[in-house]
Amino acid sequence: MISLAVPMAPPPDAGVGNDPWWVVGLKVLLVFVFLVVLTLFNIWLERRVVARMQHRIGPNVHGPFGLLQSLADGMKLMFKEDLMPKGVDKLVYVAAPVIVSIPAFLTFAVIPFGPTVKIPFTDTYTRLQITDLPVSVLYVMAIASIGIYGIVLGGWSSNSTYSLLGGLRSSAQMISYEVAMGLALVTVFLFAGSMSTSEIVGAQSHHQTLNLPFDIDIPIPGWYAVLLFPSFVIYVISMIGETNRAPFDLPEAEGELVAGFLTEYSSMKYAMFFLAEYINMATVSALATTLFLGGWQAPWPISLWDGANSGYWPVLWFVGKLMGFIFFYIWLRGTLPRLRYDQFMKLGWKILIPVSLGWILLVATVRAIGREVDSGSQRNYLLIAAGVVALFAVLSMFLPQKKTDSDEPVAEADFDAFAGGFPVPPPLADTTSRSETDVRSKEGSRG
Repeated sequence: MISLAVPMAPPPDAGVGNDPWWVVGLKVLLVFVFLVVLTLFNIWLERRVVARMQHRIGPNVHGPFGLLQSLADGMKLMFKEDLMPKGVDKLVYVAAPVIVSIPAFLTFAVIPFGPTVKIPFTDTYTRLQITDLPVSVLYVMAIASIGIYGIVLGGWSSNSTYSLLGGLRSSAQMISYEVAMGLALVTVFLFAGSMSTSEIVGAQSHHQTLNLPFDIDIPIPGWYAVLLFPSFVIYVISMIGETNRAPFDLPEAEGELVAGFLTEYSSMKYAMFFLAEYINMATVSALATTLFLGGWQAPWPISLWDGANSGYWPVLWFVGKLMGFIFFYIWLRGTLPRLRYDQFMKLGWKILIPVSLGWILLVATVRAIGREVDSGSQRNYLLIAAGVVALFAVLSMFLPQKKTDSDEPVAEADFDAFAGGFPVPPPLADTTSRSETDVRSKEGSRG
């Protein structure tokens, strides 16, 4: 008897927006639970990893390996007395944590977790994504930018100088780095030809080959983190500044602002700010995974397996890439010190934004010329030339600057103690302590 193997048909795709109401509700519930549990795990992971870097133990009492420590902290904040300082704007003070936390959940509505799958114990097929839009990426950036209002209003309504300064810092910081983040995504739109998150993931599924002289072919993954590496680097730096994480945690700098915009918050209001920060970390990490690392598609060499991108396996690849970015966040916090505010703003306005604009012009030019050139080798030469130019542009930022006349030390004028109307002690020119002076005088008298 001869049996013929019939290839399995792909699962029917009902598309986005055609799911029954109970499927949409189930997706929303699962995403909400996933984000809350992920936040609890990320807090534990951060404390354990930073403790490991600092040769400490970290949380290890509550639950196995201390996994329930975050839950214990959450319960403590829930039952902690809610204090409201005198003189605050009560309505804005209470609404600020809500304004921060709600957009953090909404951004995950357009993030694709996987392909079309069959819901267990039913005959219903659905896509592992709540919804999709032709401008999904712009939706994520628009919703994420709403959270800045909560931070600014929280700092303003607290009736505290430290909180107000933290809110002002946060507004300037997020505006600066949102510009760089948006410019970093323009080249992705040019290559993918769409702003839909699902279509961008699909555009990264095709591998490309770089044809070099002497019949040398170099396979290049379709991930935009490889093809558009400068955009990937700019986005990663911008997403750290966007989420107020170390070394860019200037809005809540403990050294000079006590706790920044969080100074006057306690109990569940403080917990909501804390929850929003970690969910925003997951949001920008998920967006980076979707736009630059192929989304839910399996990495090499797992992609060689035929069933790697079917069923519920892609959810595992997506979460793995997401946790890689979360670990990068924690690694930076345990490694780098906080930047000065002027250094931070200089990095955003004088380096990231100009480099992003130059890179967009370069990529757009190469794409336009590549459409006119029929030969694949000539197109590859153009890509190599563009890469060399981008490399020189990046290296030029690290060259030492020439000293100007303004950098020369200026001779100090004669000190006037009554210049401001009040007697001011002169600056200490000799740092020798009084005890050392007495010892030297005694030794001189003995000699």
